[in-house]
Amino acid sequence: MARDRKILDTSTLILAVLGATGLAFLVYVMNFSAEAQGDYAGEEDDYQASVEERIRPFGDIYLPGEEREAEEPTVETAIEPEPVATVMSGPQVFNNACIACHGNGVGGAPIVGDAGAWAPRIAQGTATLYDHAINGFTGSAGFMPAKGARVDLSDGEINNAVDYMIGESM
Repeated sequence: MARDRKILDTSTLILAVLGATGLAFLVYVMNFSAEAQGDYAGEEDDYQASVEERIRPFGDIYLPGEEREAEEPTVETAIEPEPVATVMSGPQVFNNACIACHGNGVGGAPIVGDAGAWAPRIAQGTATLYDHAINGFTGSAGFMPAKGARVDLSDGEINNAVDYMIGESM
């Protein structure tokens, strides 16, 4: 019996120490929690407002006879950016447009670099070459469409391409 009493007393002591430790821990946590909530007291209103906004219904419910007219939709127009105008150089125009015919002689076009084919054309003068390139030309050797069928190119860009082809063919 004495042995049972000793085990019971030891168990009671251990439970009392554990209980006291748990109680001390609980008091510490409650105190720490109160201090932490005091630090964030101003943010609680913001938090509550954000929660209310997130859970707010996105529409209204109307029973028959309670219909409401729909609000006029608002349409916002996007601002159209100004296009950037860039002038292509002679080699750029040649590589984008002129090379299709003047690269391999399609339709009687003189090949760039062939001085013999370009000599009679160069002899007519650059003003004539510019005019033929911009407005088109039909001759005995073939057909030159206006602006090489690239009406999106400016007259200046066509002139740059003509100057480039003349320079490469002399």
